[in-house]
Amino acid sequence: MRLLLVEDDNKIASLIANGFRQAGFAVDLASDGETGLGLALTESYDVCIIDIMLPKIDGLTLIEEMRRNKKNTPVIILSAKRSVEDRVKGLQMGSDDYLIKPFSFSELLARVHALIRRACTNQETTKIIAGELSLDLLTREVYYGNRKIDLQPREFSLLEYLMRNIGRVLSKTMIMEHVWDYSFDPQTNVVDVLVCRLRKKLEEAEPEKKIIHTIRGVGYVLKPY
Repeated sequence: MRLLLVEDDNKIASLIANGFRQAGFAVDLASDGETGLGLALTESYDVCIIDIMLPKIDGLTLIEEMRRNKKNTPVIILSAKRSVEDRVKGLQMGSDDYLIKPFSFSELLARVHALIRRACTNQETTKIIAGELSLDLLTREVYYGNRKIDLQPREFSLLEYLMRNIGRVLSKTMIMEHVWDYSFDPQTNVVDVLVCRLRKKLEEAEPEKKIIHTIRGVGYVLKPY
């Protein structure tokens, strides 16, 4: 899952971003509305978290521009504004939820998951199936044949990314940006380690089948058939 956070308070932004990364999200950060709008219009996100009081472009204008440009990404507003009128205005401008500061991270995480579940249900894409592999975006359960596979958050994100790109070779850079959300460091081996862990779990379930293939010097590809 990939999330856009638009928040100008560095402390709050850091706490939120770290929390979602630990929950298995890739997080892109923007500290002003102009940068946030640029990302929202050009990148693909599962959900956006947007503050109202932002430099350059305020959060409500940002959301309004997203909707005007046919970007239907679920949006949750974070704001210190508490009145009913403020909340109504935020929803009228195109947000899907509104959370008042200060807030608990567990509530924010729960609301984000609820928005993503709602979006998945509306799009009828709650499950991804590739051969004998089945991945449920709502319950976050993975089955290989009849066997359930328990995955850590980043393993789940990697498998989802591979399953959405069956037969397509994904470079380490592409995987790094999707799963970890920061620029690729050619000296790191975190992608190889994560692929190795995921491959081992899949092969333990189906020892005779090798479905994650290494393309030397290029990347990895899922071939479940």
